[in-house]
Amino acid sequence: MAIDHHAGHVRSETHKGVGTIEFSHPQSNSMPGYLLNELARAIHKAGLDPDVKVIILKSAGEKVFCAGASFEELASIQTEEQGKKFFSGFAHVILAMRDCPKFIIGRVQGKCVGGGVGLAAAVDYCVAVESADIKLSELSMAIGPFVIGPAVERKIGLSAFSQLAIDATNWRNSEWAKRKGLYAEVHPTVADMDESIQKLSLSLGHSSGEAMAELKRINWKSAENWDTLLLERAALSGRMVMSNASKEAITRVKSKVK
Repeated sequence: MAIDHHAGHVRSETHKGVGTIEFSHPQSNSMPGYLLNELARAIHKAGLDPDVKVIILKSAGEKVFCAGASFEELASIQTEEQGKKFFSGFAHVILAMRDCPKFIIGRVQGKCVGGGVGLAAAVDYCVAVESADIKLSELSMAIGPFVIGPAVERKIGLSAFSQLAIDATNWRNSEWAKRKGLYAEVHPTVADMDESIQKLSLSLGHSSGEAMAELKRINWKSAENWDTLLLERAALSGRMVMSNASKEAITRVKSKVK
C-alpha cells in the first residue's frame, strides 16, 4: 500500500525563547512513520537551539490531540522488520523528548488514543482541556502498548497503566488522567488552557537553562536504559502486528475509519 508522505506536517517556530512544535495529520492527527521521524528531528533540533528556552508540543485541529499509530501504515506492514521499524518511530520520539535538555510542555486540546497517550506522558508538563479523554486501545488490536508503556508507567504508575492497557476499549476522562498524574492541569476551555501554557512558558523562559536541564536529567533518571528497552519493545510490537488476530482487527477498524 502506498503511503502519502505529503499528508500532515511537523512545523516549528520560535518566539521570545519559546519553541513551538506542531504536528498534524488529516486522519485525527494519527502518526505514520515519516511524521514520527520528523517529530523526533524537530524535538532534537529545538533542544540544540540556543534561542529556545522551553518547548511547547501541540497538534493541529480541535477535537483530537493524537489518534496514535496510523492504521493506513499498520495495515501496510508486511514483515516483522517493517513492523519494528514503524514502532521504533514512537521510540525515537520518546527518546528525543527524554534527551532534550529543555522542558517540553504538552498542549492537549482533545482526545488521546494509544501513541497519543504516550506523547502526553513523555512531555515534562502536560496541560489539557476537560474533553481530553484518554484510551490505550492497543490490546484491542491484538498488539499492546509496548513501546509507549514505559513512558506512561513512569508518569502514572504501574497500577493505573495496567488499568488503561487491560481495559482497552473504554475511555478514561481528563479528571482521571489528572488524578493519576498524566495531566498537570485540566482547563474548561482551550482559551484557559492556552493562557496557562503561555504564563508557564514565559516564566520558564526566564529561568536558568542550566538548572532546568539538570532538573530534567534528574526527573528522567529512571529512563536511562530506554535506548535498549524501547527498541526491544518495538521489535515485540513488530512481531505482534504480524499475527492474524492483529491483521483482522486492524482491517476492521480501518474499514470503519473509511
